[in-house]
Amino acid sequence: MAPGISPAERRALKARAHALDPVVLIGEGGVTDAVVAEIERALKAHELIKARAGSLDREARELAMAEIRERTGAEPVQAIGKVMVLWKENPEKRRKEAQAERLRARAPAAPPTRSARPGSRSSSPRRGSAPQPGRRRTSR
Repeated sequence: MAPGISPAERRALKARAHALDPVVLIGEGGVTDAVVAEIERALKAHELIKARAGSLDREARELAMAEIRERTGAEPVQAIGKVMVLWKENPEKRRKEAQAERLRARAPAAPPTRSARPGSRSSSPRRGSAPQPGRRRTSR
């Protein structure tokens, strides 16, 4: 287990990663400079990624994970079979998100909207109205 991620954070990251598809494929050549550069690009853009090492055996995958961690500074979140989940925080992205949130908080609130105007027809039939086509009316 990596010392940089708490168990609760790891659990949350695993949950977020569940729906992700692998964005980096590691081939027979292993962890090359091009693979490391692509992982760094993906981590900078997404912070949480999946990488697939389809052609590597178990020992080679473990070595690849260690080398990726060493060369990129990414934290391993999970490794299941041939798929690795990696996370690396991007402070610049966090700063931009915080700035956007501050701008949203300062913006004036939009006036409340009404879902239906008075006197307009609602989507559900009223009691005693004619039955909808294709619907059977039952009596009680």
